[in-house]
This record gives sequence, structure tokens and C-alpha cells, in this order.
Amino acid sequence: MWFSNGHIVDVTTGDVLRNRHIEVGPDGRIAQIQSDRPSTSEKVVDLNGQFILPGIISCHTHLSVVFPFSDTDERENPAITAYRAAQRAEAALNAGITTLRCVHEQNQVDLYLKAANKRGWFKSPRIFGAGRAISTPNGHGSGADCSYAEGFDGFYQAATDELKAGADHIKIFINGGLAHAGERPEDAEMTDEEIAGAVKAAREHNTYVVAHSGASAAIMQALRQGVRSFEHIYQLDVATAEAMASAGAFVTPTLCVTRSESWMRANSFEEHSIQNALNASEQHLVSVKRAIAAKLPMINGTDYPPGDLVDGISAALHELYLMHGAGLTPLQSLQSISSTAAKLLNRENELGQVAPKYFGDFIAVDENPLDNLDTLRKINLVVQGGSVVR
Repeated sequence: MWFSNGHIVDVTTGDVLRNRHIEVGPDGRIAQIQSDRPSTSEKVVDLNGQFILPGIISCHTHLSVVFPFSDTDERENPAITAYRAAQRAEAALNAGITTLRCVHEQNQVDLYLKAANKRGWFKSPRIFGAGRAISTPNGHGSGADCSYAEGFDGFYQAATDELKAGADHIKIFINGGLAHAGERPEDAEMTDEEIAGAVKAAREHNTYVVAHSGASAAIMQALRQGVRSFEHIYQLDVATAEAMASAGAFVTPTLCVTRSESWMRANSFEEHSIQNALNASEQHLVSVKRAIAAKLPMINGTDYPPGDLVDGISAALHELYLMHGAGLTPLQSLQSISSTAAKLLNRENELGQVAPKYFGDFIAVDENPLDNLDTLRKINLVVQGGSVVR
């Protein structure tokens, strides 16, 4: 199948390849890109001079989450969980999000949706799943149907169980968060041994650990134990940001968590959750600016279902504009949803670019987003694996 007459934005360099024609093979990967109009009997989609970008990669997702959090039923029938999560996955794909990294799902529903998608029974973004996150019994994940563990052996076994079930990475909670009344992001929740147990299991399966992270002390603790991916960074100091950069860590700042009051109220969040978020907002932004100044690789993630609308745009794009406002250049903002995210997923050779041998995942917009990021507010075409989604 051919997609003809489009301008391809190279998200690694910022160059624009004008008037290109893209062939996607039957395996869903880009077979070739050429400057001459193809002479073919195959189906051709005319892009009419639109700008072509890689499909959006969103890297902090909860498809099964319930709002308000206190309504979560840890004994919920898995079929109900699947219906809720599937609807959100479909909304994400229609919003141009062709790849998702889930970082905790009730009933391991991300792993089942991934399997159903592979069998062709369900159309969704490509899913990289964690299954259930692993929490200490009274930690931040308490009440959310996490896997609960204590000590090195407990975390090692819990992580191994998720990986054997099909998880692509492991999620842990090293700090408190903003969801519950009385909890604080600066309160550490795991020992060195517990973090090390999760990391050991991940390394044995050639993958990595994702940490819900609040403050610098616990971030440094996790960094020393080999954690690779840090979420939120609500309270990050300069020295810790620089240490993370030196260690090659990735950051998914989820700025929208503390900057989406209207969405939180529309989704029946409890007042203490809203106030926790608003109270953390200023320090959160300062922390993200420190991470950007330290040249940490920045990844787009929402903590909310990324296809949900926040003030009229998808949560993923809401996050992109917040990250741009915090200091990312337009090119870095695009990389946060494409090439940099693909590196975090260890899929930089097949996702995150519009190039030969990469999956045919891309979106089309009217203008060059490097000149006008607002053009992303109107995505005209979504293609995944060479198939037109919309």
C-alpha cells in the first residue's frame, strides 16, 4: 500500500523530506520511501501535501483506572476491567496514539489486550505492559489491585511472576504520591533490598524497572540500585537531575497530573486528590525544568487514559504542550512522543520514526509542527502498521 505526496518530518534531525511517497509492505513495515510518484496498481492514499509524523507513543498509561480512585474494586470481574480498558485503548488509537506503555493495570488487563491485538481480535495501540505494579502492602499502590510484596525475595518473586505472565517491564512505587489523603511524594516506601529484588528480576529478563518517584532521596536510592525509568519527579533537585543524566535514566514527568483541574473535576476526583495536585503544581514544574536543564531524556506520559480529552485535546497532546511550555523545544517535544520514547522501550530500530524498516505508524497534519506545534490539535489521518485507522 502506498501513501503518496506527503512531507515527512524527520524527528531525529528536524529536517523535512518534501513530496515523498511511502510504501508499506504486507508485514506492516515501511518498505521504501521515494521521491518519484509510484507507478503501481496497489491502493494509493493521496496525502495532499500534509506533514507526516510518527504515530504518537504515550509512555505512562493506566487504561483500567477508576475515578475517583476510592471506587476501585480489587475484586472486580476481569471482564468488566477489560471492557473499560478496551474502550480507552480504542480512544487512544483514534487520537493518533499508536503505541502505549502501560505501567499498572488491574487484572493484568494490558497483557490480555496485547494478546487479543496480536490475534487480530481487537484493534488497539501497540501495548507494552507491566501487568500489575508491585507495591508494599500499605504503599502508594494499596487498594489498586497491585501485586503486594515485602523484602528482596518478595519483590524478586513478584516481579518474576509479572514477567512470566508476559510483562514487558516492571513498575514499582518508591515514594508516596498525590492520590490519597495524607500521603506525601517525599515519603520513601521501599528499602534498597526491595528495589534491588525488582531490578534483578527485570535484568534476568533483559528489561528494566519503572519507578513512581516523588522526591530526590528515593530517586537517588533507586538510581543506585539500577532503576532506569522515573515517573513524575514531583520534587527533584539539581544534583539528582545531573546524577540521573549521567546514569542514562529516562524521565516521564506527567505534568498534566498537577495541571488538569478541570479534567479532574469532570471525572469526579475527590477534593483531597485535586488539592494535593494543585499544591504540588509549582514545585513539579520547577523539578521538570531542572530535568530539562540537565538534558535528561524526556518522555511523554499522562498517568490518565491518554485519549481522554483535557480542555478539548487528548491528554497526550495536553502533556506535550505542557512539556513544551516547561522548556522543551518543538523538536524535543516531538521526540518525547516518538524517537526518545522508542529508545526507552528498547524499540528504537522499529518505532518512533517514519523510515524504511520501521513500522508504518504515522499521523498527518496540515502544517509543519516544528513551525507550529498547534497544528497537532487537528490530526487528519492515523495509520498503524500500514492500515488506515481513521
